[in-house]
Amino acid sequence: MARYTKEHKQVTRQRIIERAGHRFKKDGIDGSGISTLMSDAGLTNGAFYAHFESKDDLVANVIAEQLGAQVKQYGALRPGREGLEDLIRAYLSPEHRDNPGDGCPSAALLDEIGRCGDGAKSAYTDGARAILDELAARLAPGDPQSARGKAIGLYTMAVGTLQLSRALSDRKFSDEVLEQGIENALAFAR
Repeated sequence: MARYTKEHKQVTRQRIIERAGHRFKKDGIDGSGISTLMSDAGLTNGAFYAHFESKDDLVANVIAEQLGAQVKQYGALRPGREGLEDLIRAYLSPEHRDNPGDGCPSAALLDEIGRCGDGAKSAYTDGARAILDELAARLAPGDPQSARGKAIGLYTMAVGTLQLSRALSDRKFSDEVLEQGIENALAFAR
């Protein structure tokens, strides 16, 4: 039996997390079995337990990774409110709507995360706090705590708008929801 270095194991674990994140957001957590997730990562089912205690453990790691990456991406935006506008426009774009596997885990998985175990909920809570902190800092750089309520409203508005746009079969109506969502979010953020 081959022995792998810690680096190899970490690279493999990261590949599983990345592929699982994409699959979860595309097919749902409940719609993604371990055999499919491992196949996506180019591994056998037996390798799963060398990296994770359970599927719930994997879900918690995926959520933490996905939300952490989302917050890191915010650092590449323009500073302040200009960056916030860029974020809103990108988040509520047809590209984001049409590619859930590559997008925000909140819009794709929120209903399922609510039914997950404590580990996944805790990972989501930490990630949501980080996102809200970023939004509040952009809304009120001098006093982010004063903008926390507005940040919560903006976050829930954006996530709900994206979820609704994805649920509509009428493309024109879906585009209208996104466009109005951008207008509403920008007005709310003022």
